[in-house]
Amino acid sequence: FVRHAESQNNQVYRDARRVYRGGTPEFDLEGWTNYVNERRRADPDLSETGRLQTEKLASYLAPHLHNQASHPVRIIVSPMLRTLQTIAPTLEALKLRHTQEASSLSSSTPPGEAPPPPKFRAIIHGFYHESEGCHIRDTPEAGMNQPQIKSVLSGFGVDSEDILFEGFPEDPLDGWYCHGTGFETRLESETRASKFYLWLCEFLDQQLKLGTEEEDPTCDNDDDDDVFDAGVSVPGEEHEKEHDKFSTRQRRRRTTILVGHGDFMALVLKRIISGFGHYVETEGVSHRSAFVHFNTGITELEYFGHGRFLLMSSNQMPHLSDPGDLALRSGGSLKDGWAYLVPEVMHLDDEVTVAFSDEVNDHVKEQTVALKSLYLQGHPATTSITNTKRRGSTFLLNVEEVEGAGDLDVLSGGSGTTRLCESSDMTFVVKRGLQVLGCATYHHESGTITDVVLRPSAKSVKTGKALMDAIKNYAKRAGKEGTLMLKPSSEGDHVFFAQLGFQEVKDSGEMTTSML
Repeated sequence: FVRHAESQNNQVYRDARRVYRGGTPEFDLEGWTNYVNERRRADPDLSETGRLQTEKLASYLAPHLHNQASHPVRIIVSPMLRTLQTIAPTLEALKLRHTQEASSLSSSTPPGEAPPPPKFRAIIHGFYHESEGCHIRDTPEAGMNQPQIKSVLSGFGVDSEDILFEGFPEDPLDGWYCHGTGFETRLESETRASKFYLWLCEFLDQQLKLGTEEEDPTCDNDDDDDVFDAGVSVPGEEHEKEHDKFSTRQRRRRTTILVGHGDFMALVLKRIISGFGHYVETEGVSHRSAFVHFNTGITELEYFGHGRFLLMSSNQMPHLSDPGDLALRSGGSLKDGWAYLVPEVMHLDDEVTVAFSDEVNDHVKEQTVALKSLYLQGHPATTSITNTKRRGSTFLLNVEEVEGAGDLDVLSGGSGTTRLCESSDMTFVVKRGLQVLGCATYHHESGTITDVVLRPSAKSVKTGKALMDAIKNYAKRAGKEGTLMLKPSSEGDHVFFAQLGFQEVKDSGEMTTSML
């Protein structure tokens, strides 16, 4: 994965931050907004710094791909101008090397023998554009169409037959964003990232299938020498240095380059790292983590088929590693706006989920066990919340839903009617988005609460009250009357539970709270 070089829009935002003192108490929001609106473009060119970055990138990628990648290299590119301009010098260098090789071989090639394969196939992908789409102040622009994109690349010596299009409108004269209605929402970007991730896995699987006789008996054996177990050396490779990216390799490897945009790359990479099930926590809100890339930053992965990846390195800049090149690094710091991808905590407090314990996501069980192991004395790390003799229920509730907890249909059976758990023990889990904040176990027959644990950073009366109110509301619906009881393990816990409405039972060390 390669992020595009610095664009003129990147420069506009950086200059606006400097001029209008962004991030300081004197920040002039109105001046900043006007400056950006006057200068931002829907599909900008590269800045002068960006053009220098592309030359440095080509000086690294071209010899690396020429000496170590099999041909053709598959190069998947966003349809936006800045990504095309980013990879164009690399394509030009690869094309020049191919022309020189073809010329030198033409005189010695026996009649009827096929010429060497092209160095690359450029796949311009309509799904792989930047988040938010192609727009100016929410007014969409169609973006470049296929002939216009070919024209951009032809200026760098790229032939039309080396360019393929995916995810474009049927009419070649329609721009890649002709369907756009304006600013692409966060949810739409996430949905598109899932679609592109699925396409990418299928594309890579097909690449492996092309070169694997076991997968496809009809494939040509001559085409599979670039698909192999790279963890095993063969005779002749003893002196090859794994981290040398320029020396010629005895076996060249099938390689795909993706040239895209920082934010959308992060959305795709999150799905690669955590799998297809990593969905949006809350509609319209970004994930709580992201991958950061400098302009022309490189992230390298190995693909093993069937959605299996290894992240080998992230956001590397081997082409800008010399001291004299450090001034060309851009776009990879907090001041470049990456912090805006991290959602505010308030946006993660909108989800309430209820399920039987055997239907709870594994990541919830894992976090609950970890909480108990970390903060409850004597709780074995191997204990599972579902490892009980009686069937239990796990209640997932949100810290913002205290007052509404009693209105929930707590457990919905297959018939559609509300039913309560048949067993005595239930585990209640408080979540914020996908993150578990705390849990407690309720024993219905005795009316006692045990294994109450909250993350220290989330241990507030608000969160504790959410947990206890949910237990009380459930107990009442199950026909429990009187009081609930628990036994604090420390003086600090005693004070905390008193704040939640529990009262001490004299000389017992226990505390109770009324069901009223």
